Amino acid sequence: MVGDPGVSTSSIRFVDPRSVADFRTYTARARANDDGGMRLVVVGRVLAAYVCTLGPTVLGEAVPTVLGLRTMALREDAEVDVTVSLGSVLDRLARMGDSDVEFVLPTVTVTENWTGVLPPRSGWTPAGTVESDLLDRAAREGVAEVARSLPARAGAPLVSSARAAVWGRSLAGVPGDVPAGAAFGAMSLGFLAPGTDATLHRNNRWSRISAPRGHVLVRAAAVL
Repeated sequence: MVGDPGVSTSSIRFVDPRSVADFRTYTARARANDDGGMRLVVVGRVLAAYVCTLGPTVLGEAVPTVLGLRTMALREDAEVDVTVSLGSVLDRLARMGDSDVEFVLPTVTVTENWTGVLPPRSGWTPAGTVESDLLDRAAREGVAEVARSLPARAGAPLVSSARAAVWGRSLAGVPGDVPAGAAFGAMSLGFLAPGTDATLHRNNRWSRISAPRGHVLVRAAAVL
């Protein structure tokens, strides 16, 4: 766990307007996946923005928890550890001018189950590389497979079963036991760049895929 949610300064200053635009794009992509929360953690002059792209929706669902992480440089030191809604972040960003770099943090916090245990910041072991194109293909094929397996009016148990079958299985062609949900996270958040490689790391139950535009962190589903 990183810090204690709720510790925060009132605003942060990005290094330039381009960083603000990148943050806006990342937040919009995350909200398109799940209209939930974002955990913002600042240590010194580095912002770490965590979002959840995939996770259990019902008790006992064998779906891995897949988090997205973007880190961005800030102009000044700050102390921040809050979880706020993605909608509130986008609302604050929409109020900023094209040249503004100061982001005023939302004042209302939210509770998300996945924020209770964040990935470790150190102790990662290299586990190989994987082509971004392979991850992109696996994600798109997985989305199509889930869609094909569900009838027009699928109930929660059937949806849960389909999600677990597709996103909980291991990624073919990837070293180690990395769930396919990691590919979905990387693709949906726009982290993959065609023709490049992503690096793999492991830390106990966590796996990390570091792509050119961000990181995907996967916590294996609990074995019941």
